[in-house]
Formats: sequence, C-alpha cells, structure tokens
Amino acid sequence: MKNYVKEMRRLVGTQPLLVVGAMVLVFNEKKEILLQQRSDINKWGFPGGSMEYGESLEETAKRELFEETGFNAKSLEFLDILSGKKECHKYPNGDEIFGVTAVFTTSKISGELSIHDNESSNLRFFSLNNLPPNLVKKARYIINKHLK
Repeated sequence: MKNYVKEMRRLVGTQPLLVVGAMVLVFNEKKEILLQQRSDINKWGFPGGSMEYGESLEETAKRELFEETGFNAKSLEFLDILSGKKECHKYPNGDEIFGVTAVFTTSKISGELSIHDNESSNLRFFSLNNLPPNLVKKARYIINKHLK
C-alpha cells in the first residue's frame, strides 16, 4: 500500500499518529555530510521519511534517500533508533506524529545529487566544522551524539 501515512491522514485528520521511518546520513569522499533543506520549514536535516506498508526499515531508508536526493545507497550501516517524547512533532499543516526513526549511515552511493520532490529546496554536503545554524533539532542531536 503506497502512501500509507497519507491514507491514514485522510481517515484520522491531524490527530496524532505513530509513524515509523528512517533517515540516512550520507558522507562523501571528503567526509562531508549531506544535508537537505526542507521546503516546509526552511531548516536543514537528513534525508528520510515514513515507512510504507510492507517495507523494511532498510528499504524505507533507501527509497527515501533516492526520492529526496537521487542517490542510491549500495549499503547501509545502522546507527541509532530515535523514540520517546522528543519524537512528538506537530507540523506546520497541523499534523501530529509520534515518530520512531531508524538512523543509518552510508558512504557507498551511486547516482547524481538532484532534487526529486517538493520536500527539498536545497541539497548540499557540509563539513562537520561548518554546518548551517538552522539545523532541525533531530539533526543537531544526532550530530552531537554520534559525530562530534
């Protein structure tokens, strides 16, 4: 069932949903990290999104990475699971979620970096010493916990 979360939203409106998803931290050969500037909130974060019905977390991570960046991940390494009260979010459109997010890393990618959807306004690699100030909280948390 494609667009599972959209279908659930149609049924329950903006009421809180438990949403499972995945995100990918992509590193290039210079050890820079890929960030996606989200068009809805104008902040930088990692490519990722919600699991579709029947997908594994790894399949979700790879699909979302391709949809949002044009990159194919040849392999993924599991890094962390994010859950708990800090994963309760209210989006600008009023939708509320309680997220459980698997975090993966990769430096083994193919494809060409390009915006493929309306979720991104920019995609760029950054040095960990020169990150944009307007990072989403989740990205800042992951960077501070795992990369500093």
